Amino acid sequence: MTISKDQSLRLLLSQQALDQWGPAIEKVLTGYAFELVTIESAVLQRRTDLDVAFISRDVTGLSTKHELAPSLQACYEILRRSKGLRWVHIHSAGADRAIYVELRQRGVVISTSSGASAEVVAQSALAGLLALARRFPQLMAAQREHRWAPLLGEGQPPDLSGQSMVLVGWGPIGQRIAAVVRLLGMRLTVVRTKVAATQEGVETVDFDGFESVLPAADWLVLACPLTERTRRLVGAKALYAMPKGACLINVARGEVVDQSALIAALRSAHLGGAMLDVFEHEPLPADSPLWDFPNVIVTPHTAAHSQGNEKRVAGMFLDNLQRWRDGLPLLKLAH
Repeated sequence: MTISKDQSLRLLLSQQALDQWGPAIEKVLTGYAFELVTIESAVLQRRTDLDVAFISRDVTGLSTKHELAPSLQACYEILRRSKGLRWVHIHSAGADRAIYVELRQRGVVISTSSGASAEVVAQSALAGLLALARRFPQLMAAQREHRWAPLLGEGQPPDLSGQSMVLVGWGPIGQRIAAVVRLLGMRLTVVRTKVAATQEGVETVDFDGFESVLPAADWLVLACPLTERTRRLVGAKALYAMPKGACLINVARGEVVDQSALIAALRSAHLGGAMLDVFEHEPLPADSPLWDFPNVIVTPHTAAHSQGNEKRVAGMFLDNLQRWRDGLPLLKLAH
């Protein structure tokens, strides 16, 4: 793909993105004919002629992939109606929303912002690990009750050093988690698509070997994309293959876990705890039992959110825009 100087490029973006990154986009496109079209104006004008779209975080807002705000639905309709659409850059690392699957099937190139939030998501996962390991949910419950409850006797948590973690996923998030986990003195096994070298002293297995490593897993951490291979990867069989008292951390996608099996494993006390940022349906329904388990940390798909992400995502889009202008392959393409 490349931009022709003889044909005007129509680029769709939010008003907020235009205000923040318009001058930088104009600089990249110097010498080319282009039109920057805001989503808000495109909806009003019922535009159908867009070539490129930049879907920044403010566009999705509070919507989830299961429940869309009217403004986001309207944006998606513009993408659907624009039959000449060639490329969409998205703020997320994953491109499993139905609209992106649909566009890719139509031949539209989807580039992601994989890596932009890796550090933040890894920090969220590690915060969950430390909070569960140090029994913070129980301590905070005691605080709310004004109850002095030191971690003594049977309530003393085991040391993290020497415990074993099975980490599913070896992208930017998984690699950052692994670096810190090893500093904590934990043993690490990585599950990835192909067995390959990762870091010295780190065991690697493919998905066929996933269940074989679970009996030794004190912690199961999910940091993988949602694919047909990972969908419902963690069901009852996997959960009960882990030792009693083991914990689960999911910063991947909710559909990687069979949520009913997870709830059952928590109710039976086989699972020692969980930190969950993603769910089979989002928002998590108010009547879900997951809200009320004393050993479960529920966060609203917010592991990736931080003030610096906006700039990192825009930087990735601008880099790809320049590559597209120059006829170079785009980076971080969804497959």
